[in-house]
This record gives sequence, C-alpha cells and structure tokens, in this order.
Amino acid sequence: MKKGTLLSVIVILLTGYWWSTMLSGCANIVPPSGGPRDSIPPRLVKATPGDSTVNFRSGRITLEFDEYVDLKDLPNNVLFTPTFDVNPEISVRARTVTVKFQENSLDPNTTYVLNFGNAIVDMNESNPLRNFDYSFSTGTSLDSLEISGRVLLAETGGVDSTLTMVLHRDLSDSAIQKKRAPYLVKLDNQGYFRFRYLPSDTFAIYALGDANNLGRRYQNKTQLFAFYNTPVIAGRADSLLLYAYRDSTPATPAGPAVTPATGGRNAVSADRRLKFTTPTGNLDLKENYVINFPVPLRTLDTARMKLSSDSLYTPIPFTARLDSSRRLLSIGTAWTPATRYNLELDRDFAFDTSGRQLLKTDTLFFETKSLADYGNISLRIRNLDTARNPVLLFVQNGSVVNSAPIRSGFFSQSLFIPGEYELRILFDTNGNGKWDPGTFFGTKRQPELVVPISQGITVKPNWDNEFERIFQSR
Repeated sequence: MKKGTLLSVIVILLTGYWWSTMLSGCANIVPPSGGPRDSIPPRLVKATPGDSTVNFRSGRITLEFDEYVDLKDLPNNVLFTPTFDVNPEISVRARTVTVKFQENSLDPNTTYVLNFGNAIVDMNESNPLRNFDYSFSTGTSLDSLEISGRVLLAETGGVDSTLTMVLHRDLSDSAIQKKRAPYLVKLDNQGYFRFRYLPSDTFAIYALGDANNLGRRYQNKTQLFAFYNTPVIAGRADSLLLYAYRDSTPATPAGPAVTPATGGRNAVSADRRLKFTTPTGNLDLKENYVINFPVPLRTLDTARMKLSSDSLYTPIPFTARLDSSRRLLSIGTAWTPATRYNLELDRDFAFDTSGRQLLKTDTLFFETKSLADYGNISLRIRNLDTARNPVLLFVQNGSVVNSAPIRSGFFSQSLFIPGEYELRILFDTNGNGKWDPGTFFGTKRQPELVVPISQGITVKPNWDNEFERIFQSR
C-alpha cells in the first residue's frame, strides 16, 4: 500500500471516530415510542342470541367483543328491567361476557332490557363501552313504548346524575316504600331520563337517591326523592319534569375539637377552664359577635360582662342572647366602623354543664370592618313573576349567604360584602322566607322551587355596583 493511501485511510478513521464521539456526547438516546394511547372502547362483534331477539328461550347470553374486556363496578352500573328477584350471573373471560339467568326467572310475554352502563371496559386502558344495552322478548314482539323527562334539584335548580328513576305498576303510595320497582333507568349528566321498551300500561314514577343501598325504595328522609303528582301512561309522557328534595338534612359529622380562646395555661388548669371559640377576622357591621361553647352553658350572668370601645373601657350598651342549644352566645350593639372593641368577661360570668368557669377575668379584643370594606349594590331582575313570592338568593361555594324578598323585581343594599355570587330565585309558596321540601305521603305537596339565574355578579368593595339580569323560567 502506498504511503498516501495509508494516510488517507487513517484520516478517514480518525474523522469518523471524532464524529461518533461528538454525536454520542450531544444526543440523548430515546427508546422507541409505544404509539398513541388506546382510547377506543371495545366493539361488540357478535351476540348470541342476537340483540332484539323475540321468542327468547335461552338460559344465557354471550357477548363477544373485538378485544379482551373486563367488568367494572357491576352493582352501580348494571340495570335489569324488569327487575329479577335474583339477578342473573354475569362473568367475563377473554373477549366474551356471559349472562346466565336463574332457572324459571324469565316471565312469559315480557320484554327485557339489560343495561350495562359503563361496566364493560377494555383490558389494557379501561376504556368503557358507554351505556351498552341488550334487549330481548320472551313473547312474539318487543314492547316499544317510552316515558322520558328530566329531574332537577328543587332546592338549587341543579342536577344530581346519581339519581335512579323507577316505575311502579302498583299505584298505591306505599309501593315506593315496600316493593321493588320493576323498571329502572339512570339519569344522564344533564338530569334527563328515558325508559324504553315499555309495555302499554300506567305507572307511578319516582326518582330515588341512594337507590342501590336502600333496595331501590324510599326509606330514609335524608334520601333524595321526587314524585310526579299523577300516574303516567307509557307512550304518552315524553317531557315530564320532576323536582327532587330531601325531607330532612343529613347529619353532619362532628367538627374538630375546639380550643380555648386564649392560651398560656398549663394542662391541668386548661382542663378546668371554661372553653370557647371566638370569630376570626374583622367583625361584619351587620353581624353579632358570637362566642361558641363546645359544652352547653348551665348558667350565664350577663351583668358580669362589659363591652367597651375606648382605652378607658367606658361601658356601652349591648344585648347578649344564648341560643336554644345554650352553646352560642350572640353579642350585639350598633357597631361603629373600623373600631376596636373590648369584651370583658368576669371569671364567674358563665359555668358550663361540666362545672367549668374562667380561672380569672378575661378580656376579648376584636375590630369591626371599615365602610371601605363594603360595596353598595343595586340589582334589577327582569321577566320575574312577582306574584309567586320570589326571594333572591346570593350563593357562594354552594351555600346561601344572603337572601331577600324581591317582589318588586329590584334589590338594593348598602354595606354589602364584596365577592363573587351566584344568583337564584326561590319561589316562596308559603311566604315564610325560606325553602321548604315537599311532602309525599298524605298531602302530596311538591317542594318549593329554586331557579338559578344564568349570570352571577361580582360586587367590588368601596364601589356603587349596579347590575341587571334576566330571569328565564322553566
């Protein structure tokens, strides 16, 4: 080999080595991608017997899909209508879901619907086959009548999609408490429902909360419930509107343990000391100063309390009222804006039912809000039926924080707390200023209705806030 040729080869090899070194130092080695995530649900390829079969005589149904499948949360997804005394057995293996009926569980000349909800999912990504159903008839034809409508929450005007709709052939009021309903459907996300494949018949219709846990019966006053005033005929009811309510409020769990309003005591002294909590932040000029006692008071001597607002502790008149639980003590007076107050409590001013009292005289300090902390509000609601006793509700975080009758269609108030508010209209049928639930047994009185106003308001502090909103009735 010639020297020139050998030198060229060496240069080429060294150059290649240099480039490979540079590339390995600058580039990240990335493993090949697995491709986009599978988002396609399973697809039914074969049903045996076929969907919508008549003269059904089989003891089982097999559903074959185009991929491996699994079953999720069957109790909260699957609905059989009409219902069975003992539900069919549902199993899955590879690509096949099997439904096996109990012997002699199918009635003659009856159309059945098996709604799987979102229970059938693919094995890899759990993509659900949504609202999949299968129907068949043990008679010569499929029933084809329908009943449809919507359910709204009476107290808020909102929707609870967990409710279950039920139909009873037994039109007596007691059936909803004592019998299992033969026909069931779930609400969609907008509160709509649709019963399909119904026979020609007349039904009582209801909406139930906690339907699975309570045997699909109305058995608890804290359970959401709705009823239609009259029986409905299949095929002649396509836009029913029901309003769900609770007859009583569910009990709330106990809150965290309270601590004394002031500290610095040792453990033994603190255990013998009267415990209470006080408000945080500056006091609203329209509110009372409320002391909360975790243990009810046995005695209260308001003469041993003194309210003042200056450095000389000059007494000012006030009212003190203990609520019926004897836990909440409300202190009120004509509060002055942006003022510091002193509430002096004598050691013997109160004893709780455990015999605790203050270990020595205590003074609580608090300040009131300034006028600049508030806004003025003027709000006109157009298209409002003022003959229905409308009450304007201001809502924050799902709770009503302010309300006022608005029979003129106009609301105005100074010293309004700034913030963002949803607006609702309560039609106060009995004129007591608050929402009242319905009563089914006996009087069959529907709940009072609350209708949201689509656009809320934002009240600014130290500002004249003027709004106009249009009410759209349902």
